Amino acid sequence: MDRLVPTMEEPLVEALKMIAPGTLLREAIDNIVRARTGALLVFADEEKIRPLISGGIDIDVALRPMILYELAKMDGAILLDRSGSHILHANVQLMPDARIESQETGTRHRTAERVAKQLDTLAISISAARDVVTVYLGNIRYIMDPIRVILSKADQALQTMERFRNRLNQVVGALSTLEFQQAVTLMDVVMVLQRTEMVLALARLIERYIIELGTEGRLVQLQLGELLFNVREDRTAVLMDYLPDPSPQRVQAVIRALDSLRSEELLSPEAIAEVLGYPRDVDVLETRVSPRGYRMLSRVLRWGDQTIDNIVARFGTL
Repeated sequence: MDRLVPTMEEPLVEALKMIAPGTLLREAIDNIVRARTGALLVFADEEKIRPLISGGIDIDVALRPMILYELAKMDGAILLDRSGSHILHANVQLMPDARIESQETGTRHRTAERVAKQLDTLAISISAARDVVTVYLGNIRYIMDPIRVILSKADQALQTMERFRNRLNQVVGALSTLEFQQAVTLMDVVMVLQRTEMVLALARLIERYIIELGTEGRLVQLQLGELLFNVREDRTAVLMDYLPDPSPQRVQAVIRALDSLRSEELLSPEAIAEVLGYPRDVDVLETRVSPRGYRMLSRVLRWGDQTIDNIVARFGTL
């Protein structure tokens, strides 16, 4: 089974930022979609794409949404530099290697996919008939959803995340009570980390939506920030309290391991315990653990990290 929320590759993230609402490119793309003219946009260095070009018009002007929109009325592809800030050519016929495999049926989409794969570059195909914008980046194919659809998905994810955060607050509160009663088991710690990772997984999904929403995602970003308040800091403090080795390097390694857990591993207390450094066959319900006090000291007192480290070193446990 895959991760709870699949990761998005960094080059695709950067490409989506280039065409997010609020950018000049997105304004031009929206105009083309509304006009139903269709377009093929390729972002590449001049010398790299030159062997694939046939015909066309040299433009060589800075990007302006209305200029790009008008150029899209012609049949050929439009070539821009890699940053998308400069229009190089228009009405160009592209001739990628026909041996490159493509699952697309339309000529515009098939050309975009082959060019993206051949040059390992960004190509955007805008359908004239279906109002669909497809992003190709190397071997990646990504269909962009309309803003209203992304906003709806983000709202649903925020509602789910709010429920997860409420549950996280409950298990954190229970852990605090058990710490003062000196009755913490490994299961209590695992439940906190499990709920934390679920909240953070949803946060990563919502962050993807915010990237696609651009300037339209400001309210979503504010809501996400409110729901994420102190979540990552509390996770670090819990790890420093209960890891056999609480060194900063070990804490960061465990955080990376928790973030990379697949969904079925995240639901397994034994898998999380193993990440923490306990044997796979450990009885999480019967294994008693004691906190060092990092989390409580950071919550109750406004002391610096060095002061807290000195207190923990002096007394050992909470």
